[in-house]
Amino acid sequence: MTLPGPRLLNFAGFLCCAGLMGFALFAQYVLLLDPCPLCVLQRIAVITLGIVFLVAALHDPKGWGRRVYAVLIFLSAGDGIAIAGWHWRLQNMPPSEVPACGPGLEYMLDNFPLGEALKMVFKGSGECADVVWSFLGLSMPAWVVVCLLSLGAAGIWNNLRK
Repeated sequence: MTLPGPRLLNFAGFLCCAGLMGFALFAQYVLLLDPCPLCVLQRIAVITLGIVFLVAALHDPKGWGRRVYAVLIFLSAGDGIAIAGWHWRLQNMPPSEVPACGPGLEYMLDNFPLGEALKMVFKGSGECADVVWSFLGLSMPAWVVVCLLSLGAAGIWNNLRK
């Protein structure tokens, strides 16, 4: 039995990212769980990773081109893991250390320079520390870490294999 080619596996990575975004939208519009600013940034990372997978599948590069896609997968998955990991950390802080609730992401982007808005987002806020959904004992950002670690590792392996 042989493994599917890199093109098919890159497309499968894209479909996994689309599924993650589908669940995020289900959680927002059906379960009525409004995303906090860190959730929005995680969505952007998942979408970016999905786009990299899709372009890699459509392009189906050979040689060094596959290494370029492996690096892009590493960067986009790594960004998402870092953001979700930070969010997960906020959720596991003692209540006395949780920052106060702040303005929403849209307000911050409209009223502050981008650098300052991002600094405020990564400082976190009380709303980001709330665990409003969990499955098998892991919160949503924890599952994002698990999914992006898996997708990132699989995507890197797929694009670097002989």
